[in-house]
Amino acid sequence: MQWSSLALAMVLGGAAILTRNPRFVMVKPSIVHLAIAAAMLRRSWMIRYVTPIARQNVPETTMVAAGYAWAMLMAALGFANLVIAMYFAFATWAWFVGVAAVGAKLGAVAMQFAVFRTIVRRRLAQSAV
Repeated sequence: MQWSSLALAMVLGGAAILTRNPRFVMVKPSIVHLAIAAAMLRRSWMIRYVTPIARQNVPETTMVAAGYAWAMLMAALGFANLVIAMYFAFATWAWFVGVAAVGAKLGAVAMQFAVFRTIVRRRLAQSAV
């Protein structure tokens, strides 16, 4: 993921400098989001990023489902950005990239944390009895 991110940043940054096209700059987040979504379609990509206590207590199917949910979120953000970049004003696009996309990701992190934490607490409470 890290090497892919570096390669995307270098290639797309260079392309933006070469083209000097504002629409291309606005479409770049879509390319990044869709590339990340494709990488997140690997079945167990998320498991290595989960804390050890969650890895021990959260079922693997839940972690895999969360990984696919992240892939869907990234794809949805990529397609939404593409539509906004092509058909809306720059101010709307800037708001979407700066507020809506970041907010969606933060909301997803909070939701995943709450779900995983609830599962871990229930499992630990069950094992304590």
